[in-house]
Amino acid sequence: MERELKKGIIEIFVLAVVLKEKSYGYKIVSDLKPVIKISESTLYPILRRLEKQNKLKTYNKVIDGRNRKYYEITKSGREEVEAFKADWKNVKEIYETLVGEKL
Repeated sequence: MERELKKGIIEIFVLAVVLKEKSYGYKIVSDLKPVIKISESTLYPILRRLEKQNKLKTYNKVIDGRNRKYYEITKSGREEVEAFKADWKNVKEIYETLVGEKL
């Protein structure tokens, strides 16, 4: 279960980064670094999975003569982030009630 939880949270982190602005692999890794250590080799399968699930879409842009693949969040991806935020609020309230301390 812990592995699935981490996988799901990393996916939400990726979606949240792309929700802020359209981005590309290296920049997503850089944006996530302060929060979680993730390599590009770990990120790209996640990006492909999110694209396959229609939570991200891609387009190519030429930068300095090189093709760069950009990721953009879809409506489904936005809904996923919003659902997570609502779920997290519920989990936080339960934790605070049970443990008696604020998260």
